Amino acid sequence: MRAASHNRRTSQRNHSETAPPATSNQQQAIMRPILLSGHERPLTQVKYNREGDLLFSCSKDYIINVWFTHNGERLGTYHGHNGTVWSVDVDSTSEFLVSGSADNTMRLWKVSTGQCLRTWEFPTAVKRVAWSEDDTMIALVTEQRMGHQGAVSVFEIKRDGSPQPDEPLLVFNPVGSKAQVVAFSALDKHLVTGHENGKVALWDVKTGEEVASREKNHNGLITDLQMSADRTYFLTSSKDKSARLYDARTLEVIKSYQDAQTPLNSSALIPGKPYILVGGGQEAMAVTTTSARQGNFEIRMWHVVFEEEVSRIKGGFGPCNSIAVHPEGKGYAIGGEDGYVRLHHFDENTFRAKPYGHETEPKELD
Repeated sequence: MRAASHNRRTSQRNHSETAPPATSNQQQAIMRPILLSGHERPLTQVKYNREGDLLFSCSKDYIINVWFTHNGERLGTYHGHNGTVWSVDVDSTSEFLVSGSADNTMRLWKVSTGQCLRTWEFPTAVKRVAWSEDDTMIALVTEQRMGHQGAVSVFEIKRDGSPQPDEPLLVFNPVGSKAQVVAFSALDKHLVTGHENGKVALWDVKTGEEVASREKNHNGLITDLQMSADRTYFLTSSKDKSARLYDARTLEVIKSYQDAQTPLNSSALIPGKPYILVGGGQEAMAVTTTSARQGNFEIRMWHVVFEEEVSRIKGGFGPCNSIAVHPEGKGYAIGGEDGYVRLHHFDENTFRAKPYGHETEPKELD
């Protein structure tokens, strides 16, 4: 991992330093982000570690960065991939990092040193990676391309220093629609997948058998799937402009959040609070002809129970590609199409919006 302290001045910019001073009334509704500049191309995923003191980001510029979350300082960079890094995940002890890339590889890294411990090769790009709850397995999704079927694989990870296995514990090919995202359910009993046609499915980790599925809840590609802290329910976002909360055991829809204004690229639960965040925006190819407001780049906050939008937080100059929330609900991070990571810290006024739709319009936060 290349030290990045010498880039501190250019890799971090507090947005409040360049913004005009706020009036006393405005200060109650302002939540300024820290802008982290460490990537040269669009972000693909951002991810907190379990303690919330580190944030990992990956991008189409082939690299992975790690940042301190309290001040936005870049701790280091992981070099080795030769294509877009689509996905990254860190284990619960912050010892190992896993990444999946368009160079058709999955890599296992030592978090503290940046050493690449193992590289697995596949016929097509690795679009999603996820650690199991007990940190002994990694699930991944590979792309359907060039005559190869999309596949979901599970690898065992040795934590005692012995060589990592060459072959997976399990490989299966979802029938009908390729998987886009994957995660482990509670106790690592099942895999949960989200698919191109909007389907969500539950698979037995040992056999690869489909245990349950729901095919008509989303009407478009599922772009993100994030589990709750206890992995008993999960939140999905979709190109059909909606997010949905599912029971991870039955796949029953618990709540639906209909956002008719923009396709969603990511959604996240806020631990300890009855709110979720969703983000997306107009497709990247059309961004140059669109203002930020017209492109719907704001991050929207919805009340979990009442399914009401309660506030909007201004985003960047392009679509939001990934949202991650601090594991203690202290703030969140956005990975944007504009190449910036935006690090937000919630203040005492953030959750004072009325949850019942009493306001005629959702309040806007800067």
